[in-house]
Amino acid sequence: MLFRTILNEIVPKRIREYIAMKALDFFSSYFQSSFTFVIEQRWEFVENQTFRAAEVYLPTRLAGLSTGKLLVGSSNLKNPAAEPKLGIPVNTKIIDEFEGIHLEWTLHSVETKKYLPEKRYFHLTCKKEFREKIMTDYFTYLAKSAEKIMSHRENLKIYTYNQDRSKWESAIFEHHTTFETLAVEPELKKTLIDDLDAFSKGKDFFKSVGRAWKRGYLLYGPPGTGKSSMVAAIANHMKYHIYDLQIQSVRDDGELREILTSTKNRSILLIEDIDCGADASRRRQTKKKEEDGGEDNSEPQKRKKKFEVGISLSGLLNFVDGLWSSCGEEKIIIFTTNHKEKLDPALLRPGRMDVHILMDNCTPFVFKKLVALYLKTDEHALFDPIEKLILEVSSTPAEVTQQLMASKNADIALKGLLEFLENKKMKKEEDSSVEEEGEIEDAETKEAET
Repeated sequence: MLFRTILNEIVPKRIREYIAMKALDFFSSYFQSSFTFVIEQRWEFVENQTFRAAEVYLPTRLAGLSTGKLLVGSSNLKNPAAEPKLGIPVNTKIIDEFEGIHLEWTLHSVETKKYLPEKRYFHLTCKKEFREKIMTDYFTYLAKSAEKIMSHRENLKIYTYNQDRSKWESAIFEHHTTFETLAVEPELKKTLIDDLDAFSKGKDFFKSVGRAWKRGYLLYGPPGTGKSSMVAAIANHMKYHIYDLQIQSVRDDGELREILTSTKNRSILLIEDIDCGADASRRRQTKKKEEDGGEDNSEPQKRKKKFEVGISLSGLLNFVDGLWSSCGEEKIIIFTTNHKEKLDPALLRPGRMDVHILMDNCTPFVFKKLVALYLKTDEHALFDPIEKLILEVSSTPAEVTQQLMASKNADIALKGLLEFLENKKMKKEEDSSVEEEGEIEDAETKEAET
């Protein structure tokens, strides 16, 4: 008692607490036989790939889970009566075994500030003597197992970004378009499939040349030419999830960087109508400049101006082809636009948009492919006159499809399509005639004035 009193008088409280903490840590470490790895969801600005691997792998270890609770659910919209799948429950031990080593996994979730996603992390516990074995061998086994599972996954997902919660939210992607059903010219289809397959096998190549393992595609052409169907076919062929980013709503370059670095590997980042996104950003920057010239310099107004800055071209380029593009691998970026001529040339160069794909109006081959899909026929008396009109009149695959879906009877559907194309041709001739008359009148007026 006397010694404690003297110690309290001589040694400051903070130093006493520090010594006690260090002593506790030392004896706990010495006598404790277990060791715990902490695997957080985020790691250095991107998703922790070890966490992702655990998310994919651990559901395979849930069948024999002996616990009082089990997380189950189904996202099968086509078959609500389908058997539910197992999910990873929070705060529940999941047992695994690796080369005779007993392992315990536990998923933890902690609520954070309002509008921010919860903090999620795994605890992996083993005997202390196996710590190095787990580091060198088990985590490698975990990553390879997850990669194998993902390559055979049944359901793809499409993600949209929730700005209020600062996180990607997903739904099951059930678009059934494949390259088998996609109505495009065979040369284009073969070229694209070969390019995608080469990309998926190109990890060593990209590493050897010092480039990020990513590929950029630009789909351009009139509305209704199948750009969305092409994206679905690519996703189904590669078995990649889709991250659909509405770039017009991104507040600034910092938020864009945060959004894009939170996407997973083996995925497609889809930025539709990129020309509209650039226009929206420019409008917000113009508006900011106009407001900066005003007299209202109050603090709320300043915050509002900062919020409305929008992304810059340099910010987008930096992620697509700059240093930030190396965050993650095996990613495809797909841009779509109806007006390629509106895009900044800096966006169009290789390394940013590597492959430019024109999604054009309907051709005779595409017409026959659509008829085979929707009407289940390869020959018809109306094929020849329809094909001639398709070459004369610009019609999108969407317009042709709409006419073919009017009836399951091939005679009725094709007759309707023929009438539709004839009406378009007549309107085109009328517009051309009116335009010629206007040019003649303008020429006569100029002659009269001279």
